[in-house]
Amino acid sequence: MTDRLSGVLTFVQAVEAGSFALAAERMGLSRSAIGKSIARLEERLDTRLFQRTTRRQSLTDDGQAFYERCVRALAELEAAEAALDSGRRAPTGRLRVSMPVLFGRHCAAPLLWELSREHPGLEVEISFSDRVVDLIEEGYDMAVRVAPLADTANLTARRLGVQEMVVCASPAYVAKHGSPRTLDELARHQAVVYGRNGVSKQWCFPDGQGGMRQVAVPSRLRLDDVETIADAAVQGAGLAWLPCWLVGERLRKKQLTLVLRDLPRYGNEIFAVWPQNKHLPSKVRTAIDVLVAHIPGRLSTVHR
Repeated sequence: MTDRLSGVLTFVQAVEAGSFALAAERMGLSRSAIGKSIARLEERLDTRLFQRTTRRQSLTDDGQAFYERCVRALAELEAAEAALDSGRRAPTGRLRVSMPVLFGRHCAAPLLWELSREHPGLEVEISFSDRVVDLIEEGYDMAVRVAPLADTANLTARRLGVQEMVVCASPAYVAKHGSPRTLDELARHQAVVYGRNGVSKQWCFPDGQGGMRQVAVPSRLRLDDVETIADAAVQGAGLAWLPCWLVGERLRKKQLTLVLRDLPRYGNEIFAVWPQNKHLPSKVRTAIDVLVAHIPGRLSTVHR
């Protein structure tokens, strides 16, 4: 029975991944292992499930009918397992999470590493990527996102906090060039800005009327890594517009100082998101609760 279920799961993964190679990557198996499992399943069922060519694979009519029944059966098994799991205290199993590279490394990932140490039955797999992954298509249990949510049709979200942005510079830069007091005065300064493919990201500030004012700041140094921007600002390269959680320690050490401190701050909301599910597995629920409890303290709100 175990082999039969394993073959069915491999078959469904191969269909949903679109290729044996991608299914193998998701399942942590070799491509040949996937192919052999599908071949054994086809032999047992005495039917061909896939039409295979050198360039693509597609389901046969029998394969499509079998896939639809398998998906329903696996959904029932998953719901039954989740219903039992929801009553457990300790999270178990593999938790696959996607999160932005820098925010994840500084703020979110250490919390999940600690969670895995507290629960020996829990395996944590984190993918650091700044792209918005498709949780369902790519097989993730949840994600952390620092941006407005745009693809929530099949997702549930929980707010973790707000990433506030501040303008700062090194004390040496301020001593030499002065400190801007208004947004218009930014035009007389140099900045280190985030840029990629020849395009620089403008700085955003609330306009006091419910809208936003975007400012293009003069810059001769454009970088596509936010932490390197902070390091450059420490070296006196110019003003920088950075998240509070990233500059908090540098401010405390007086490597940086705030400028435009009296202006309202722009902020991005931070969310935990996960696929909609009637029964939320304990591993996901526990991870979300940990992030909700501790992320606000790691955002390092900078006092004016």
